[in-house]
Amino acid sequence: MEGLVIKSTGNWYQVKLADGEQLNCTIKGRLRLRGIKTTNPVAVGDRVTLERVPDQPAGIITDILPRHNHIIRKSTKLSKLSHIIAANIDLALLVVTIREPRITAGFIDRFLVTAEAYHIDAALVFNKIDIYQPKDLKKLQQWSDIYQQAGYPTFRVSALTGENVEQVKAAVAGKINLFSGVSGVGKSALINRIEPGLELATGRISSYNEKGRHTTTHTQMHALAIGGYIIDTPGIREFGLVEFQKHEIAERFPEMRRYMHACRFHNCTHTHEPECAVKQAVEEGKIPVSRYDSYLRIYNDDYLDKELWEWE
Repeated sequence: MEGLVIKSTGNWYQVKLADGEQLNCTIKGRLRLRGIKTTNPVAVGDRVTLERVPDQPAGIITDILPRHNHIIRKSTKLSKLSHIIAANIDLALLVVTIREPRITAGFIDRFLVTAEAYHIDAALVFNKIDIYQPKDLKKLQQWSDIYQQAGYPTFRVSALTGENVEQVKAAVAGKINLFSGVSGVGKSALINRIEPGLELATGRISSYNEKGRHTTTHTQMHALAIGGYIIDTPGIREFGLVEFQKHEIAERFPEMRRYMHACRFHNCTHTHEPECAVKQAVEEGKIPVSRYDSYLRIYNDDYLDKELWEWE
């Protein structure tokens, strides 16, 4: 049989069959032994083959069907292994806020760079517009312009009031969607608006440090009545990068990709070289300064060996 992995708890995997039946499964020993360099051979979003255990409501995963993409993090700070967050993603949505909690442009940019690296379409969802003050709305417009210019869809919503949620709902219909964001941005509340029957637990913002309380404890895929799925992930505090080479980073910025091949030197790092088309585009306002600054921070501050996802 074939099925879709919709939940992982470590030792057990919940697999949805074509007829809608869900089986708790373990994995066959040979999957652990065939050179897979991740802590979890099977991930949420994987399509797998499985065998039913006789006389039991359970199964054994025998193989993983080819993935068209996946996204990973380091499993621990000391481990050389990686952990696959999810596989076969059509759209990765980062839920962010201008306030309560405040999100930095650098955090957004590292998420988008990672999505680019794993060939996953990405979008930004600015939540909590119901509490934005005039200065927040001005910043929202600036950020929306920057990321739309780069080619990323942006949404402005209120999970509390439901304003503009239908726009997000239309964007995710029929797709496998990864929802991510720091704790407190209203990710679970937004998912509840999109699929009310889920009734996911939501948390509150701490008045002391404006950080959210972690409510999602594991990665799980939820079916949508409009077709498709949402993969809900635990909140994240930082977004560093793994499995990156420095010369690849510029390729992950769409604005820079448009100009980098016009540089004088084929191995231009876009940091100090003369006749650099990227730096010229920044000077001419064709590449936003904030995005170029993010590139420099990623390139110079060496995020490359830090955790991809740091769990709350």
